[in-house]
Formats: sequence, structure tokens, C-alpha cells
Amino acid sequence: MPEGFVYLDELAPSIEEELRYAGSDNFVGAPVDGYNGRRVIVTRPAAEALRSVQERIGPQGLGIKVFDAYRPQRAVDHFMRWTQDIGDTLTKAKYYPNLRKDSLVPQGYIWKRSGHSRGSTVDLTLIYLEGPRAGEEVDMGTGWDYFGPESWPSYRGVSDSAFAMRHLLRKAMIAEGFSPLREEWWHFTLEDELFPETYFNFTIH
Repeated sequence: MPEGFVYLDELAPSIEEELRYAGSDNFVGAPVDGYNGRRVIVTRPAAEALRSVQERIGPQGLGIKVFDAYRPQRAVDHFMRWTQDIGDTLTKAKYYPNLRKDSLVPQGYIWKRSGHSRGSTVDLTLIYLEGPRAGEEVDMGTGWDYFGPESWPSYRGVSDSAFAMRHLLRKAMIAEGFSPLREEWWHFTLEDELFPETYFNFTIH
């Protein structure tokens, strides 16, 4: 692992992790190239900022759960190959029910390069820390990696509670130095990136 990167659990062990591209519960429907382990890797500054987010929202009985962070370029290449296999629509119902698979790249849902490969971008959600729902994910209106306008933080077609939770997450992340993405409520990039121009390709172990 290059200098400047860390395992998130070494700096913030209280943050939940579920590296979805290491398994089959993702839009590809299979483990993604480059994900040979299930520990989240990020740059050290991003890990420290995430720890601060966890501390910020903890008093509200909430925590964060990370689905993805550093993403090898080979994983992005895998995504691009998947988009070209038009016959494979096994995950359509869950991840892109209202879109054609061959529209995902032209419409900007999948790119040939990803900010995740620079190491300071994270995909995450909120979880409950207390009460009978402790450990459960908060309803955010859509699942992670759902392709469609319903995933935009500004989309008002979700419940009032989900809309409020999207705003709470966004506010907490911005307060600790992250920049949100207009199209995905779960996606944030540390504004002061350690490697703003470098796209890495080392495998996750």
C-alpha cells in the first residue's frame, strides 16, 4: 500500500464497513477486480476526517457505514466492461430499474475514471447506534449505488425523514471538509485531497 494510505479501521475502528464491491451485492453482481480484501482503504487525511464525522453525529445516536473508499483503476475498468455486456441485466431491478444499461455511460452514471481511485472519496450511509434498531441502516430513500434521479440529495420524491437524513449526512460531511456530489447522496470527496491528480491501481488486500 503506498505511503499516505491507511486501513480505515486502524484510525476509526468504530466506523462500520461493508466493502460491497468485494462481494456480489453491487450493480455488477459479482466481486469486482482489485477487491481481494474487505477492509476499507483511504488516505490518512480522509480517515481522520471520517473519524471526526463519526464523533460529530454520535451524540445523535447515529454512526456512519462505509460501502466504498479507495477504488483501484482495474475496478473501474471492470465496470466499463460490464456496461458493454448488454445481455447481463441481472442487477437491473435493484440498481437501475428505470434506465437502459447502454445508457449508463452516456448519462454519466459510470465513468472511465473515478475520483475514488485517488483515495480520498468515500461512499457511505448512516446507521443507528442505539435502541432496538442499533446497527441497522437508516432509510435514505434509495439504496447505495441506485442509478437514477431518486439518488440526488435534492430529490423531493423520498419521504420527509429520508430527505432530512440525507441533509444531516451532507451537513456533517461538509463540516469535516468533504465536498458532496450533486447526483449521489452517499458520495463525498475530501476537498483537500492528498493525491488530487493521481489515480492508483494497487489491489485491496
